[in-house]
Amino acid sequence: MKKTLQIWLSIIFVLFIFPVVLQFLPKQSTHPSPFSLKEPSMIVYASNVLEEDIKPKAEGRVLIYSTHSHEAYEPITKAVHGKVAASHHSENILKVGAKLKDHLLVQGITAEQLELDIVKIMQQKKIPYHRSYGAIRPYVEEKVRNERYDLVIDLHRDSLGPAKTTITHGGQRYAKVAFVIGREHPYYDKNLTKAKQLKNELEKRVPGITREIIIKGGRGVDGKYNQDLDTSMILLELGGVGNTEVELNHSLSVLGESISSLLLVQ
Repeated sequence: MKKTLQIWLSIIFVLFIFPVVLQFLPKQSTHPSPFSLKEPSMIVYASNVLEEDIKPKAEGRVLIYSTHSHEAYEPITKAVHGKVAASHHSENILKVGAKLKDHLLVQGITAEQLELDIVKIMQQKKIPYHRSYGAIRPYVEEKVRNERYDLVIDLHRDSLGPAKTTITHGGQRYAKVAFVIGREHPYYDKNLTKAKQLKNELEKRVPGITREIIIKGGRGVDGKYNQDLDTSMILLELGGVGNTEVELNHSLSVLGESISSLLLVQ
């Protein structure tokens, strides 16, 4: 009898008490846990974030042209065509200018190169060396009249040999940069200031990469180099006749960064 009573009490507990206890137990959701959902994500590789990527980008407009568009580098013409040449119709300073433009575009700068069709017209006319500045002047004048540029670069290469136009820094070889400023025009001081500013930016990155600024004037010298057309115009000589493509590319990278910093602080 006692055992039967215990059985009935157990049944009563199960029927009446257990449902009450269930109400206080935590309920399980029928939906999957949010932590188990696979959300699309973007992986950031910190090792791939370069210092340049986090710097503010410069703003500005740069015009690049070459009065002596035929100027070439002997190691490049030899590598491409098998012949050493200081002047060439295709492997010349124009391709270097195009690379500089690309470096500036990466920095966020609006950069353009004087239309190649204009240069081709000048090449076809076979304009003498001493008349080149006068021949290209109308085209440059039109550009600076219709657009405002923060920097106008007449890009050349020097005729000096590699011993005077090359520097080694940090295990890398660079083509040296030289500036030529004409002093016989009203914008001389402003052009000179711009050249000094860019020279300082270059030296910050690679000490010794620049040569002294060459001031031109007096009898038998142009004295202007079309720099009277704009207050931000400079003549820049990148390396010399014997510099290699690798040396030029190293300098172009430094030049692009330096111009970006120059325009950033203005």
